[in-house]
Amino acid sequence: MTVSELKDDTPPGFDSPTALPRSPEEAARWQEANASWWEQNSMRYDFSERIAAEEFSLEFYREIDRRFFEDARTLMDWGQLPFDNLMDFDSLLDKDVLEIGCGNGSHAQLLAPRVGSYTGIDITPYAVKSTTERMRCFGFKGAAVRMDAERMEFPDLSFDYIWSWGVIHHSANTRRILEEMHRVLRPGGEATVMVYHRSFWNYYVFSGLFAGVFKGYLLRSRSLHKTRQKMIDGAIARYYTMREWDALVRDLFTVKDTLILGSKTELVPLPAGKIKKVILNAIPNSISRTLTSRMKMGMFLVSTLRKSG
Repeated sequence: MTVSELKDDTPPGFDSPTALPRSPEEAARWQEANASWWEQNSMRYDFSERIAAEEFSLEFYREIDRRFFEDARTLMDWGQLPFDNLMDFDSLLDKDVLEIGCGNGSHAQLLAPRVGSYTGIDITPYAVKSTTERMRCFGFKGAAVRMDAERMEFPDLSFDYIWSWGVIHHSANTRRILEEMHRVLRPGGEATVMVYHRSFWNYYVFSGLFAGVFKGYLLRSRSLHKTRQKMIDGAIARYYTMREWDALVRDLFTVKDTLILGSKTELVPLPAGKIKKVILNAIPNSISRTLTSRMKMGMFLVSTLRKSG
């Protein structure tokens, strides 16, 4: 199954790419829908092909990582470790690190053995169980805790570094999470965050042409926003332009750098299958990265934020 086949209608009130809840009651409904969706659809990279291995086994986690890192490698180059181009593992050796949205623990396994202490939080019981089981399977230490990132239960100034990959744009109130991140970070602490990027290609062409016309979503919904939400993961998913993201964070953090990344699959608006696979294999990573990153067509906005000392 694909994400779009699993997804119900977007919660009422979420009517624009960066909408925030207009009342506490609406925020609660959105967050309930969000938690329910992710509990039922954990990010296991099995949208088009199920994982045959037994759940929570070594083989299960290795297959998740293989799929995740194989796709991530089309986004960017790294050195010895996945994502070491975005976070300096050597600088984290004695640091207290928080991950917002631990999922099935792929990043937890990268971080936990290489930092002073690792804590991962997630809104779903499944993610906490899966990351905890991964720790047991692979023998690394850390803590996975069920917690809403909009209301973190940590004391002020608890962490030196925060990592969050593709999470906070799904929450009921992204701004509220940023405020909490600022609270729990120590002075001089940093955060690396990926949220969805809204470009002409990925938001209007890809969703409008592919989903809207080929799948008929646009005709039925008569809304580009609803069409895009139908295609993407999560009960809700915000998309930010670089300017919108800067405006959202600049009173809390110094933005050290921002880059746009994108998966090669974003450039080929065809359903998953043999034809798409052949086309993707024929496109060199250097070409796809030029389009997604240098020309800013990609869907991932990655930002490094620093709390003032």
